[in-house]
Parts: sequence; structure tokens; C-alpha cells
Amino acid sequence: MVTNPSHEAVSAHYGWRDWLSQRVTAVVMALYTLLVFGVVVWHGGLDYSVWKGLFANNAFKLATFLFMIALFFHAWVGVRNIAMDYVKPTGWRLAVQMVVICMLIAYAGWTIQILWGAV
Repeated sequence: MVTNPSHEAVSAHYGWRDWLSQRVTAVVMALYTLLVFGVVVWHGGLDYSVWKGLFANNAFKLATFLFMIALFFHAWVGVRNIAMDYVKPTGWRLAVQMVVICMLIAYAGWTIQILWGAV
């Protein structure tokens, strides 16, 4: 006889850390989006010279990098949660997660190359 029904697996609950991390990364991405929107409104549009001037500033490059890292982490939490719920068997789940991890690391490297690499 089961005396504690909380042990039933109704759905995957990954915890407050995942919930909070997705909210924090969403706020970071929203703030960056507002920053870019503010620049567009301030300059009356966005042309090549404004865009080049923005990325000449290391603070904007850092803000862009933080946006991209937030995006990658936000995506990772979502993909991992979906894989944990829907990808069966465990071997396939691990394979999907490893592919996603490798892709996100590669995208982070590509972001660094674009922002601070050779011009």
C-alpha cells in the first residue's frame, strides 16, 4: 500500500533553479532588446555607421556577449526539460543533450570570434 502519493511520477519537476534561471535570462534578453531598441529610436534608425559605432564600444560587445550567453542558457534549460520529458530511451536523450551542448558551446565560441575576432 502506498502511503505517500507524492512519490508518483506525474510530470518532471526540475525545480526552482531552472524556473528562476529562465526568468533571469529572459530579463537579461529583454533588457538588451530594450537597449538596442533605444539606440534605434535615439538615432532615428539603424544604419551601418551606427551599428559599427556600437560594436566599436567594448561595453556594447560585452552586453551582446551577455545577451548571447543568456540566450544559450535559456535554450539549454528548455531543451533539457523537453528532452527529459519526451525523449525516450535514456540513450537517445543523452545523445540529444550532448549534441545540444556541443552546438551551444560552438555557438558561444562563434560569438566570441564575431565580437572580438579578427576584423
